[in-house]
Amino acid sequence: MTDEDNEPKTDGGGTGIVPPDDETPTWSERKERTQGLSRLTYEYFERARREDQDLRQESSYVERDVLAFPTWPHEMIRNLSLTSFFVGMIIFLSATLPPHLGPPADPSSTPAVILPDWYLYWSFGLLKLGPLNPELAILGGEKLMADRTYGVMANVVVVGFIAIVPFLNKGSARRPVEQPFWAAVGMSGVVFAVTISALSIKNLLPIDAHLTFDLAFLLPIIGGTITYAVLKSMREGYMFDLNQRYYRLRPPK
Repeated sequence: MTDEDNEPKTDGGGTGIVPPDDETPTWSERKERTQGLSRLTYEYFERARREDQDLRQESSYVERDVLAFPTWPHEMIRNLSLTSFFVGMIIFLSATLPPHLGPPADPSSTPAVILPDWYLYWSFGLLKLGPLNPELAILGGEKLMADRTYGVMANVVVVGFIAIVPFLNKGSARRPVEQPFWAAVGMSGVVFAVTISALSIKNLLPIDAHLTFDLAFLLPIIGGTITYAVLKSMREGYMFDLNQRYYRLRPPK
């Protein structure tokens, strides 16, 4: 019996997870340089690729779409890898950046700077859109609504747009490259959330307040345009065709 016969069989056939070639390391080489969860993760992706090939060849569906993968070990190993990574990051951050305990609150004095929690900075920034509140000549140069009311309406508009997007985009795309426009809209929203958050703390930033206000609306447009251009160019490559075939549901022949 040769050493090759003693090598573990993990995919039901062959001498390894994938057929060996000049660029793929042998099972022994992988075993020597991988340990624990990293080895298990590598096996998962290699085996998933091999089974993906087999399913696409044996499927009776148009363009050989992938049917399904079992929860164990595919999904469990992938989720275990992602969970371990994020748990490790949380433990690392909690060990290196312990929370700071400030002085006790004094109910008799108002702080110089009042801010909500960081994840609500975007909403607080929308309350500072007073410069966009128009002054109507028909009202004698007065504003139609107070700046604070204008900011509340801005929150309603933004939250309403976020809520209606899933109803506007009913496509079956699973990758941004398949729908560059909606991916660009999403990127613009993320950039806008960051810039409008910066606007909410403009008094604390070493940037001119007028420049911060202009960038809050200019950078989302730039970010969305770049995203659309990059994803549009990627559609010409093999990844777009592969993802489109991989995730598109087709009726059987």
